[in-house]
This record gives sequence, C-alpha cells and structure tokens, in this order.
Amino acid sequence: MTGTGTTRVPPTEITGLYGGLVKMMSRRMLGQVPESLGVMWHHPRVLKDMMTFGRKVEKWDRLDPNLTSLANMAAAATVGCSFCLDLHYFLAHNHGLDEEKARDVPRWRESSLYTPLERRVMEFAEAMSQTPPAVTDELCATLLAELGAPALLELGATVGYMNAAARTNIALGIHSAEFSTACGLPPLAARTPAGVASQA
Repeated sequence: MTGTGTTRVPPTEITGLYGGLVKMMSRRMLGQVPESLGVMWHHPRVLKDMMTFGRKVEKWDRLDPNLTSLANMAAAATVGCSFCLDLHYFLAHNHGLDEEKARDVPRWRESSLYTPLERRVMEFAEAMSQTPPAVTDELCATLLAELGAPALLELGATVGYMNAAARTNIALGIHSAEFSTACGLPPLAARTPAGVASQA
C-alpha cells in the first residue's frame, strides 16, 4: 500500500477473497493500493457500501462529464481533501477529460480557462461545500435555466456525495496518494495565502 503513514486510524492488512478483489480492482483502476483502503478495511461493509454508491454516482449521465469533474474537484478543494482532489485530477486524465482545466480548479476564480457555465458550476459546488451551505436562489435559477432540472439535481447530489467522502477522509487523516504524480501529470495549481496562483 502507498500513502503518507499519518492517518488517524492505522491501516490494517486487506485480507480474504473480497480483500483480494478490492486490491485487484484498485491496482487496475489506480495503479496502486492506496493506504486509505487499509484504513477503511477495518469496516469492510462501510468500504463496500461507499464504493458501491460511488460507482452508481459515476454512472449518472444527465450532467456533462467535464462539468461533473470540475464540480467534484471544486468541492474537494473547498473542503480541503487532498486525496479527493488528486484522485479526481487523475480520473480526469484517465477518462480523457480536460486535464488543463482540471489542473487549474484550485485557483478557478483567478484562471482564464473556464466558460461562464463552468464557473457557475464550480461556484455552486464551492457554495454547497461551505458550512453552512451558501447556495443562492439566483445561482440555482441560472443553473436551472442552463442545465435543466435533471442535470441540476445530479450536480447537487454529486457534490453532496463528494462532501461525504471528502469529510470522511479529512476526519480520518487520509491524504493524497499522489495518483497524478505517479502518472506524470503536472502538479495541481494552488493558491498562496495571498490568493495568487502558484504551483503545489
């Protein structure tokens, strides 16, 4: 397993027939068995149910995949989940989505790469990921007109699931497994304390 060794719950050995399947799927999809799987293996049913729901979320198809990717990454960046942010950058690369836009999500407000719709989608994801959520009637009305009700519902549910996963990872001390570095992607953009873009 790969990781930082600083999780709040120490990883345990992934064993058994189902454990072997989990490791095989992880290597096939991610090229490694991240430390987070060992953490979650303390309660295999929780891991299985979260993975099952995550796979169902990935099959939703009323929102453009690039918008889904940007929303997921904006939510992860807002909450502060380095594991989720790096994973979704890696997945954008693997799924043939716009890598340059994915790379720039942590500084999307300063970047010139995005369309007005993409900015509104990331604004929605960011607002929904604050505590308390800060989504406005005006933003929802605009997105409803642009995306339609099914896609807006999917956007909200996708960001909600990302928040659940991201906040779980943060609480358990699960950090980036450096998927993007392993496949040679440029580092994610980051924001300095002063809000000026820099490289992570």
